[in-house]
Amino acid sequence: MLKQFIERPVLSTVISIILLLLGALSVFQLPITLFPDIAPPSVQVTASYPGANAEVVARSVANPIEEAVNGVENMTYMTSNSSNDGSMTLSIFFKQGSDPDNAAVNVQNRVSKAMSQLPQEVVQAGISTQKVQNSMIMFMGLSSTDPKQYDELFLQNYLKINVIPQIQRIPGVAQAQVFGARDYSMRVWLKPDRLADNNLSPQEVLAAIKNSNLEAAPGRLGQGSKETYEYILKYKGKLNQNTDYENIVIKSNNDGSFLRLKDVARVEFGSYSYTASNRVDGKPVAGFAILQTAGSNSNEIITEIEKQVEQMKTTLPKGVEPIIMYNSKDFLDASIHQVVETLVIAFILVFIVVYIFLQDFRSTLIPAIAVPVAIIGTFFFLNLFGFSINMLTLFALVLAIGIVVDDAIVVVEAVHSKMEHTGLPVDQATRESMSEISGAIISITLVMSAVFVPVGFMQGPAGVFYRQFAFTLAIAILISAVNALTLSPALCALLLNDPQGEHGHEKKGFGARFFNAFNVAFNNMTKKYIYSLKFLIKNKWVGVGGLALITLITIFLINKAPTGFIPTEDQGFVLFAVNTPPGSSLERTHKATAQIDKIINGEESTKHLWVADGLNFISNANASPYAAGFIKLKDIDKRGAMSDPDQIAAILTGKVSQVKDASTFFFN
Repeated sequence: MLKQFIERPVLSTVISIILLLLGALSVFQLPITLFPDIAPPSVQVTASYPGANAEVVARSVANPIEEAVNGVENMTYMTSNSSNDGSMTLSIFFKQGSDPDNAAVNVQNRVSKAMSQLPQEVVQAGISTQKVQNSMIMFMGLSSTDPKQYDELFLQNYLKINVIPQIQRIPGVAQAQVFGARDYSMRVWLKPDRLADNNLSPQEVLAAIKNSNLEAAPGRLGQGSKETYEYILKYKGKLNQNTDYENIVIKSNNDGSFLRLKDVARVEFGSYSYTASNRVDGKPVAGFAILQTAGSNSNEIITEIEKQVEQMKTTLPKGVEPIIMYNSKDFLDASIHQVVETLVIAFILVFIVVYIFLQDFRSTLIPAIAVPVAIIGTFFFLNLFGFSINMLTLFALVLAIGIVVDDAIVVVEAVHSKMEHTGLPVDQATRESMSEISGAIISITLVMSAVFVPVGFMQGPAGVFYRQFAFTLAIAILISAVNALTLSPALCALLLNDPQGEHGHEKKGFGARFFNAFNVAFNNMTKKYIYSLKFLIKNKWVGVGGLALITLITIFLINKAPTGFIPTEDQGFVLFAVNTPPGSSLERTHKATAQIDKIINGEESTKHLWVADGLNFISNANASPYAAGFIKLKDIDKRGAMSDPDQIAAILTGKVSQVKDASTFFFN
């Protein structure tokens, strides 16, 4: 079988070229992410009970939905959060590998069964069920340079009406999640004393508003009659002006006059909710996070979003400007650029080392060709298995460069040795060499694969995280073995020189002198190595003692080394969460975060600071005693003496401790 590849080098070449082409095409189809997605599939159910406190929401909304959803197929656990603003969030987590779309459908079916047990106000407000996307690729917003003209209420609604729909139309965007949304609404502030004077309850006022605020189809006049004209009746429909609401009749008095809404309440056009407030660098802002769908290319999505932002700038009101707080493309591009640079450097170093030892350009070319065939060909299988281009797969390819040349070097060395010791012509020497070493190449490949493949079958988050690393490396090794059994022997038969043809031609020049000096030095080192081996063989206790000492030192260093799931990296931001005393109002929380603002903005490393009063970072719910913040750092060369995000977080932790009315936690 192997003789056919030696005798038909075109066949071997075509196989490698096909593999290269498939790999090259797959590079442009593979999604690009920072790390593999390890978060288990999850579905989120959200509901709202206007006016209810957290206890009422938990009892009347959360409990019925939890009982209905509990036990849904492939579910592992669920958590719920009920807030005093009337909102309820239920997160259901599923086994790794579950289809998130099917999970969302199954949860929706369970929620539908619980609808009859929920308060009518909750059903009317609507219950949302959606799969959760965990990969945030961008965090941006609209800020106002003129807060008096464009406040947060305007920004939030301009964002919802004009910006979010455009962003969500971009392929690959799963969700645009707005923080602290403030929807336009008509606020009715009741006057308790006026209600008491007129013997009214809030429910009666609410009923009057509902009865006067209807959509209706009044029909037509003149149909089926002898009238000349037909009239279509128009109904004003739902009210949209303050005066319309103010003139709603609540009841008629005994004297024939009417009691109107403006007599017992103050009506204003404002926000549906005042449970959160956002600002960036002290100015109002409407912020939102952009999440990508699974398997999409984040770089392509961000490029399209940036185009939309540039177009948006021409239509934004004067005094409103977009601000980008976080862009994963910048960090991802820099990280991938560094890894690709390392990949190229590794290839060059491998080529130089192989050339120094083989001391023949043609011989070096054979294992050098094995590298791109194995590396680029691996991308085809990454695409086939649904993997992505991420830091782990690229690191695996960097490591693979030094491994995939081994098999090709074994082939070249075996052919050289056969020609030197037997004097056979290159084609015959290649055939005999391959018959001797093919079994060794296969066994080496199986052993190397057996080291990495089991990592891909580990359970839990670590197994999911490192699966792509292990399989990428194993695939590259397997391709290199196929290459060593097909292309490398064919190239040996074509490229290697017959030693009989080179006989009597002594090489001269700088290269020859360098290689002669290298061979002398290497031979001397080999002699010293052999002498050391003889010494260790005679004095076995020295070798055993040295091994024991190295083992003890290794164990000591392992225990001293810090541990973690993955190394922390500088992505150019620091997060923080603020807790104020339980029951604190939004105004009290704002006063505390205003002091924190001054401290953070005083740091040399701070570029932008976004703060959301009333946002709980942990539950992602609105609650007035909490606040969250996002610090965008300057470029690393402009941060001053302290450039590491962990160091910056530690310094800020110490400085904000002087704010007595808040507990602040910084993390990277």
